[in-house]
Amino acid sequence: MAHDQHVAAAKDIVARCGVITLSDTRTPETDASGQVIRTMLNEAGHRVARYELIPDDPARLAPLLDELVVSAEVDAIITNGGTGIARRDQTVGVVERLIAQPLPGFGELFRMLSWEQVGAAAMLSRAVGGIAYDTGGRGKPVFALPGSTKAVELAMSKLLLPGLRHILWELRK
Repeated sequence: MAHDQHVAAAKDIVARCGVITLSDTRTPETDASGQVIRTMLNEAGHRVARYELIPDDPARLAPLLDELVVSAEVDAIITNGGTGIARRDQTVGVVERLIAQPLPGFGELFRMLSWEQVGAAAMLSRAVGGIAYDTGGRGKPVFALPGSTKAVELAMSKLLLPGLRHILWELRK
């Protein structure tokens, strides 16, 4: 089946997404990046099944991700924040432990697209994506985005929204 046929077959899929913002300073009212993710998902015809804002703390993130992976109400998980190189940026390690099938192209493409916006600073991003599996073997895409609103808009508009339905279609075959 050609790529165009895959995309056409997936056109009616509605992703129920878990959105997690990791920040020590934001509140639900000031979480611009989390709001961008939720708005863009809704505008693309997807649903936000769960939204959480938690501190940038691996001990809080790991059990929340585990819960969302096994939840029948969530098809995909998108985090934002904690993907840089500061000592507190621990999201990537937690997400990578969950991923059974990495999607290295996501991070590579994100950094390539980021280069056009921020130049050499793009190499500081450790954005990552892949597939995690629940106990029944159901695959769920998990993506860790930077906390920057511009970075979130870039990842959502150029990578996640154009590819999410196709990813879910492939996992459901």
